[in-house]
Amino acid sequence: MSEGSLVLFSGGQDSATCLAWALDHGGPVETLAFDYGPRHRIELDCRTRFRAGLAGAFPGWASRLGEDHLLRLDALGAISETALTRDSAITMQENGLPSTFVPGRNLIFLSFAAALAYRRGLRHIVAGMCETDYSGYPDCRDDTIKAMQVALNLGMDRRFVLHTPLMRRDKAATWTLAERLGGPALVELIRVETHSCYLGERSVLHDWGHGCGACPACELRRQGWQRFRAGQDRC
Repeated sequence: MSEGSLVLFSGGQDSATCLAWALDHGGPVETLAFDYGPRHRIELDCRTRFRAGLAGAFPGWASRLGEDHLLRLDALGAISETALTRDSAITMQENGLPSTFVPGRNLIFLSFAAALAYRRGLRHIVAGMCETDYSGYPDCRDDTIKAMQVALNLGMDRRFVLHTPLMRRDKAATWTLAERLGGPALVELIRVETHSCYLGERSVLHDWGHGCGACPACELRRQGWQRFRAGQDRC
């Protein structure tokens, strides 16, 4: 992707894998994260350590790893009454969506990402949305991303390409992709330096990474890791 890429990099497992995917595909790569006051804001603090670890372990990628951007979106947090932006229990709501769903979040993220990509002259926008392990979030569906690409291209008169490398991969397959891209070194870097736990818990390092071990994000990550390791053992 010689025209350059912008990766939505939050500091979690999925976005870290997408960052490695973009670097592996060539061209300059910049990263972008959003601070909207999430309950698990500690995830954003992991970004610098992961980028540094990635550059140190993979010199070939380091030469293409460009500027990092962090945008504040306080307004999104202010209007979001969710378990990701408030100290409340994570439950399933009457509408069938978990209380961790932040309405409009990914739509807003992609709009701001495209605006930044426009200014930076980057064509490819890479994001970690996944329709397989996505907790029921409608803004993670493939149809949503395709519709956003059309809207952004029409509205900005640019030919952006939205890439979602994990769209058809569950968490086990995401670990497998990381291993294919960067071997055991990348898997270990993601395991130790990224964050997925909705509660922002990093005091305990499990075999699958840091987290409370009980929230939905930890459960997905743990199950994916176990399936990934089981597949390794069979090989």
